[in-house]
Amino acid sequence: MSSALRDQVGAFRAKAAAHGFSADEVQRWAELARPVLRLTLHGGGPVVGRFGGPLLLPADVPDPGHPYVATLDLTALSAEDAGLPLPSDGHLLLFAFPEHDSWYADVGSAVFVPAGAAVVERDRDFSWHSSEDDYRELLDQYPQGELHATADVSLPHFCDESFSHDLWKPEWPPYEPELVELFRTARAGTGDRGTLQVGGYASEEVVDVHDPITSVIAQARRALQKGKVTGPVSEDAADWVLLADWHTDIDGWEGATVHWAVQRDDLVARRFDRVFTTRYWNP
Repeated sequence: MSSALRDQVGAFRAKAAAHGFSADEVQRWAELARPVLRLTLHGGGPVVGRFGGPLLLPADVPDPGHPYVATLDLTALSAEDAGLPLPSDGHLLLFAFPEHDSWYADVGSAVFVPAGAAVVERDRDFSWHSSEDDYRELLDQYPQGELHATADVSLPHFCDESFSHDLWKPEWPPYEPELVELFRTARAGTGDRGTLQVGGYASEEVVDVHDPITSVIAQARRALQKGKVTGPVSEDAADWVLLADWHTDIDGWEGATVHWAVQRDDLVARRFDRVFTTRYWNP
């Protein structure tokens, strides 16, 4: 358990106990929490990567099929705080284009560059129609700058004040508004919009599914059936993790969120070519 998760769940337990909730109720809720790293341009935490900057890839890696978003320095980033079995060093590059549909979970990709690998700088635009005004206008709004990490606790999106309890899952604890609020106020509170998060639960501006991972799975299964990908694609959400989430905050796309998800076994095996990427947009 990361220190942030331990501290914030401890704060929640204390608040809930003071309000008269039973230990069993609190434990069921505490078990829902996941560690997460929230990366922002203007935070006070350590620098663990950057939005934009030069695109550095090994010479034998093909040009990715989507625009460059960010590079994460895995040496500086705490895998424990992210709650993921990430490599202990090297760099993870994320690519995505939120204007695309994600029928086959293919609006982006991830590339892992091992530590010490020789890299060359690539043209960041490569096939992205840099002379076309519509593309250029969107790409010019991609964020730029160093990313600072804050360790936080991630909760299912139902803990947001906008959640409708009509979407409650049967296996979750009974819905209790006061307990939800206590859980929310125990968080670090860095916010989501305009940030990149690593690990945790995916979140949406409006919830149309309980966990966007289920949407990733459906689209990955569709890609498998169409022969667009090979290898096993589990239908069990427990076999998947959220690698990263990007709340784009781009003019005209303020409601768009990009999800990079991967099966845990593929992440352990460093199969970053097996990352599936979807986009949710609430216009």
